[in-house]
Amino acid sequence: GKTLINRKQLLQIVPLSERTILDMEKRGEFPRRFAITTRLVAWDLQEVEQWMAERKAAALLPTAPGLLVA
Repeated sequence: GKTLINRKQLLQIVPLSERTILDMEKRGEFPRRFAITTRLVAWDLQEVEQWMAERKAAALLPTAPGLLVA
């Protein structure tokens, strides 16, 4: 089964503002929320964790050809 998280839980996990997350969602750069009810949205925890892992991996890549990361 999927583990769902609400907005408050998401903001404890991801160090971004609500506005930044919304903007990133609109651009397809962050996992999309979905409506549970008309007043409650949720995110799939696994998708959020995968997004964070991808961001972390990208941050570890050299930024220029030939640049070594210690």
